[in-house]
Amino acid sequence: MDFLDFLMSFEHYLPILLQDYGVWIYAILFLIIFAETAFIFMFFLPGDSLLLAIGALCATSETLQVSHMIGLLFIAATLGYIVNYHIGKSLGCKVLNIKSRFIKQEYLYKTHDYFARHGGKTILLARFIPFARSFAPFAAGSSHMNYLLFLTYNLIGAFVWIALLIGIGYGFGNTLKLFG
Repeated sequence: MDFLDFLMSFEHYLPILLQDYGVWIYAILFLIIFAETAFIFMFFLPGDSLLLAIGALCATSETLQVSHMIGLLFIAATLGYIVNYHIGKSLGCKVLNIKSRFIKQEYLYKTHDYFARHGGKTILLARFIPFARSFAPFAAGSSHMNYLLFLTYNLIGAFVWIALLIGIGYGFGNTLKLFG
């Protein structure tokens, strides 16, 4: 197994990591959620399935507290989008000026117009779509979406995404405990 396979199926190794690293798993999970949301090229990380697995693990572990996990990963997801937004804002002008057969200028301008009209909803809903989760804040930054609007939807989206998926996993984990 190589490192990429490990990262893509990270949720399967959570119990082993918890056993080996104890409370340091909080830091490991923070870094994974932060990286997935902060950098476009980390879109392959298992965000949704990882959050469900974390919730289930919180339900079955004495070490992990679901409220601490939700709070910590909410911060990671929020900060990740903020970093991604600023990367997009600083690199967006360079991308708009690239002459490439792969990047069409008209699509970039359409993206800018789209974020002017629907940016808030996109930032909120992109949390639940794996590739969009990594790309939306970059596009928002490169489109110079209003930062206060971006930040508002970022906070709401991060909380809903983290709390909902960890909560579902936690409920499932508690159900398994009852029948296990």
